[in-house]
Amino acid sequence: MKLIMAIIKPFKLDEVRDALTPLGVQGLTVTEVKGFGRQKGQTEIYRGAEYQVSFLPKLKIEVAVPSAIADVVVEAIINTARSEKIGDGKVFVFDLERAVRIRTGETDDAAL
Repeated sequence: MKLIMAIIKPFKLDEVRDALTPLGVQGLTVTEVKGFGRQKGQTEIYRGAEYQVSFLPKLKIEVAVPSAIADVVVEAIINTARSEKIGDGKVFVFDLERAVRIRTGETDDAAL
C-alpha cells in the first residue's frame, strides 16, 4: 500500500477529485495549508503598497491506495493539477505499512 500526499493549488481540487474517482480511489483527506517553495512567496500590491506574501495558500491531499494503482494515481494528480505556472505543487509517495478500518476491523487493502 502507498500513501500519496499532494500539495496543490486550491482551485484544482475538484478536477483532481474527479480524475481520481474513476481510478478506484474511494476517499481522500484534504487539509488547507500554507507554504512556499522555490518561488519564496510572491509580491502583492494592496492599496498601492507593495508587500511580500511569504506563505501561499495550498491544499494538501492525502490518499491511501493499493500499490498496484499508485503510479496511475500519481500520474492523474500530476496531469490534473498542472497549470504550467510556478507553484503547481508537489507529490510525495510513502510506503504504508498498515491500515485498519475502525468500524469493521478490516485491514490493509480491504480497509482502503
